[in-house]
Amino acid sequence: MTGYQTGFSQNAIDTFLTPSDSLNKIRQQTVVISETVLASGILVGLNQFWYADYPKSDFHFINDNSQWLQMDKLGHSFSSYHLGRFGAEMLQWSGASKKNQLIYGAGLGFAFLTAVEVMDGYSSEWGASSGDVIANASGTALYVSQELLWKEQRITPKFSFHITQYANQRPAVLGSSFTEQILKDYNGQTYWFSVNLYSFAKGSKIPKWLNLALGYGAEGMITGNRQNEVQFRTLNRQRYRQFYLSLDVDLTKINTKSHFLKTLFSVLNTVKIPAPTIEMVLFNDVKFHLIYF
Repeated sequence: MTGYQTGFSQNAIDTFLTPSDSLNKIRQQTVVISETVLASGILVGLNQFWYADYPKSDFHFINDNSQWLQMDKLGHSFSSYHLGRFGAEMLQWSGASKKNQLIYGAGLGFAFLTAVEVMDGYSSEWGASSGDVIANASGTALYVSQELLWKEQRITPKFSFHITQYANQRPAVLGSSFTEQILKDYNGQTYWFSVNLYSFAKGSKIPKWLNLALGYGAEGMITGNRQNEVQFRTLNRQRYRQFYLSLDVDLTKINTKSHFLKTLFSVLNTVKIPAPTIEMVLFNDVKFHLIYF
């Protein structure tokens, strides 16, 4: 009896996660209301628990394009891409047309992050960043352009992280816990463009799930700009860029009939799989990592 109940539950979940063949208005309303409530809740929370601690100002822009060796800009592009991808996939689940998936779903990331940027613009502590807006737009454009050109995602932005020594030296900015460091310590972040090899050589014997990943990272950063590091000069630290070449797995290309697994693989496909990696520092120092996170 227990086995029957478990099988029934699994089938019910799989049926629920199966995309609708035609527009299901109840599902569509559920998607729209859920996304609106969630986004509004996050924005209200940010305003109450983050921006409320700093004085307001007239709306203004700042130029922060040179900060953090552009790691923050890659973070914006990555977030915009995947928020838009999830938005489009949610509308696909509701049976919405491809046009609506791309206009209203894929635009979710850009719209949400632009709202956050506006809140930055009214804060005297920060300011709206044109570089951030461009990065947000680039993430959305990467998703939409691939759907229009190839009707599939052949190049996927991904993320990986490892703990560094720098967070302990400035935990208020780079994070005092592992969770905070994932979000704040740019030294430990790596952003990847994971390219599906089979999609560019269809009919070949290349496994459909095998990807080649090109990564970018940076280290030696305690502050956004070098000129703000006067109080840290005793550390004798150099800021430098890192470039990576590695193998990866496109989890969405793994063949399965289970819509539960397809949904799970879609979510997990934001993260780069640890694998052997070649690292190039400033294009003149090459390192090999047996496993790189």
